[in-house]
Amino acid sequence: MTGEANSMRRERLSNGLTVITERMPHVRSVAVGIWVKSGSRIEPPGLTGISHFIEHMVFKGTERRTAEQIAREADSVGGQLDAFTAKEMVCFNARVIDEHLPRIFDVLSDLVLAPVFRTPDIEKERAVVLEEINMEEDNADYLVHEIFSENFWYDHPIGRPILGTKQTLAGFHRELLFDFFRRWYVPNQMLITAAGQLEHERFITLLSDRFRGLPAHQEGILDPVPQPHARISTRSKRDLEQMHLCVGVPCHPLPHQKRYAVVLLNNILGGGMSSRLFQTVREREGLAYAVFSDVNAYRDTGCLSVYAGTARETLHQALRLILAQFTRLKQEPVPADELRAAKENLKGSLMLSLESTAARMSRLAREEIYFGRSFSLDEILAAIEGVTPEDLLAIAREFFQPHLMGATLLGPLDGFQLSRDDLAC
Repeated sequence: MTGEANSMRRERLSNGLTVITERMPHVRSVAVGIWVKSGSRIEPPGLTGISHFIEHMVFKGTERRTAEQIAREADSVGGQLDAFTAKEMVCFNARVIDEHLPRIFDVLSDLVLAPVFRTPDIEKERAVVLEEINMEEDNADYLVHEIFSENFWYDHPIGRPILGTKQTLAGFHRELLFDFFRRWYVPNQMLITAAGQLEHERFITLLSDRFRGLPAHQEGILDPVPQPHARISTRSKRDLEQMHLCVGVPCHPLPHQKRYAVVLLNNILGGGMSSRLFQTVREREGLAYAVFSDVNAYRDTGCLSVYAGTARETLHQALRLILAQFTRLKQEPVPADELRAAKENLKGSLMLSLESTAARMSRLAREEIYFGRSFSLDEILAAIEGVTPEDLLAIAREFFQPHLMGATLLGPLDGFQLSRDDLAC
C-alpha cells in the first residue's frame, strides 16, 4: 500500500540506535516506545528476574525526577505511561495527545538513561516484586504455565520466570543493577518507535539531544538456541479445587515463513470460542470452564501449548479430547470453510489493531526486532491468504508427536500420575 509505505520512516543513528516512525494523520494522539532488545532470556541463572526488576526500579526515580514527579508529570498531560518485560525485550511506552509528545518523551528518556537505583528504593521494590511473585503463585493458570515452561525449556533462561525467584531477588543490589543496566541500556541494543500524529524529522530532533551522543557498546553475549525437552512434570497443590493441565509441543520460530500457518492452526485448535477445543471440551462435554491453546514464538524457537482446568475425576477424559484434536489435525485437512473463518478472524483482528496508535507502535518494533524490516498490510494479508490446508496438515504432522510432547499437571494430586502413554495421539 503506497500510502502506508510513505507514512513509515526508518533511521539508524551513527551509534546504532534505530528510530522508526509511522505518521497517522487522522488521529490526535501519539504512542511512543523505547525498546531494549534484551529481555529475560539473556539473564544468567543467578540473575533471573533482573531485567524485570530494573524495569520496576527506573520508575522509582531518576537524576532529574522523583517517583512522584514521574507519575505526576504523566498524569498532568493525561498521558498513559507503562512498561513491560518479556522474554526477548523490555519496553517503556507512553501515549499522549500530540502536543504533549516532547514532555512525555523527556520522561521516558529519563527512565532509560538516568535512573539512580537508590538502596532504600531497592529494598522497598524488592518487597513489591516478592508480593507480585506471591500473587502469581496463587494463580494456578499462571503457575502451571511457569512450571511447564521451566521443564520444556530446561536449563535455558527462556524457561525461567520473568519475575525472578525469591532467591535471585535477594541478591540484587545497587552495583549489580548498574552493571546490568550499563551493559544493555545502550543505543545499539535499543530501538525507538512512534506512531500517530507526528513528523519524523521533528521526532529525530526531539530525541537527538538525549540519544545521538551516546556511545555504542559492542560486547556480545553467548545466547544458545533453546532446545525443547519433552518432560512430564507434576506438582501437588492441595489448596486447589481443580487439576490444571498444560500440554505443549515445539513449533516454528516467530520469523519462520510458516508463521501465519502456525497462528491459524492455533486459532482453529483453541484460539477462541469457536475453536475445536472450546466447542468440544467445554460446550459439548462440559469438562472445563477454561480451555485454550496458545503460541509462544521466539526468534529461534517456539512452543504451541494447550491449557485446561478440570476436576480430578475428569482429567483423563479432558486430556483424551485434547489429544483427539491433535490426531484429527494430523489426519484430516482442515475444511475450507473452517480455514476461511480462521483467516477472516485473524485479518479482522489485524485490521482493528491498525486503528490503535499503541498497536502500530508495537508492530513497528516487533517487525524491526524479528525481521529487520516493516511489512505492508498487503504483504501480511497475502501471506495469510496463502496458507493452505496442506500447510496446517504438515505442521500438525511435524509437531503433534507424543515423543515431542511436554506436559505439566498441577493440583490436588493425591497419588494421581501422568505417563508418556497418556500422551499418545
